[in-house]
Amino acid sequence: MNLIQSFFSLETQRKRLLTKAPEGALKQYLSVPIIDLDKPIMHSDILAVDFETTGLNAKHDDILSIGYVELSGNQIRLGSCYHQIVAAHCELEAKNVMIHTITDQDKASGRSLASVVEDLLTALAGKTMLVHYAQIEKTFLEQACIKLYGMAPVFPIIDTLALAKKRHDRCSQAYAPSTLHLSNLRDEYGLPHYPAHNALNDAIATAELFMAKMQYSELKGNTQLKSLISTTFS
Repeated sequence: MNLIQSFFSLETQRKRLLTKAPEGALKQYLSVPIIDLDKPIMHSDILAVDFETTGLNAKHDDILSIGYVELSGNQIRLGSCYHQIVAAHCELEAKNVMIHTITDQDKASGRSLASVVEDLLTALAGKTMLVHYAQIEKTFLEQACIKLYGMAPVFPIIDTLALAKKRHDRCSQAYAPSTLHLSNLRDEYGLPHYPAHNALNDAIATAELFMAKMQYSELKGNTQLKSLISTTFS
């Protein structure tokens, strides 16, 4: 790694942010070194994460629920499953409730954004985040941390949608955007159908897709993490 790469590396950024972070969950997260990106994926700790939100604009919309599950030792650790509705201070629109099925009553009984983000940061420390369409989890978690702590963390992200897009682009054949939907990609590997738009269901579905890609597709267990990282916090 040259000096320029070293200056912008996630680990260097983590150390720099740690000196500025306020006391609390974010500082605790930043106190744990970034996972070794030279490690093969089969020996890496990964956290599959999904958010349900009120919309797609992280600056104006809210996180409604967070779900995640750990991948370790080439296995999905179902005992680590987590799902929590957030007590967001917003009015839900009927058309969105039809998608994520979270009602005002559900939201009212949810936990605070601060406590749910704290759980996520604790679970994510020292791991790589795995998502399907990183833009959602990236921007919403970034905005949540800025709101709660005045700054956003850095961490590596693997995006199964980005991996699938690269694979389809290499074929030099036109394909419909819907091909990259999580459910359609799972169909390619014969994976079962789950009810969509539940944060934990989608996190597990993403984890299973990633495992299937390692077993049947272009990903191999000895592939280094750094070759898969497609999106990071800036």
